[in-house]
Amino acid sequence: MANGEVTHANVSAEVAARSAAELPLGAVFTNSGRISAARYPADAPTTPPFSKKDLIALDETLKAASEKALVRFSVYIGDLDGELETSARAILAKSPEPAYGTLIAVSPNSRDVVIVSGNKVSTRVNDRVAALGVTAAVTGFRQGNLIDGLIASLRVMATAEYAVRSLRVAH
Repeated sequence: MANGEVTHANVSAEVAARSAAELPLGAVFTNSGRISAARYPADAPTTPPFSKKDLIALDETLKAASEKALVRFSVYIGDLDGELETSARAILAKSPEPAYGTLIAVSPNSRDVVIVSGNKVSTRVNDRVAALGVTAAVTGFRQGNLIDGLIASLRVMATAEYAVRSLRVAH
């Protein structure tokens, strides 16, 4: 899972509440709440699914979108078991600061995209913002580019959330 870096006053409490036993061997929580993991050389995949350039672009977009929207955006790519929204919420719950997070979950095999938000940001990253994000993502996916779709989705959702927040402050 990839995460943007947004800090809130309660990040240290949430990170401290997580047990090191929950993490796989070679993984740690960083000060920002992100998970950093290492693999043994023998465990590394021989053909990574994404290029280094794509992963850097996704990481930079996650960080920029999280900073703009004041939401900890995360991306999950993999199978979603059972009820899609329930599965996505379970994944979001495992991320740092889930109450302040929004997860874009993509199941490539079933071609499903689910966006869920934590309770502290759900009024700002609401169903309309999520629908815009899905629309932006699907455009890239149809062209055969998963990373471009995710980047477009993150940018659209961050901009839409920023607009929602700006309107509330103005009134």
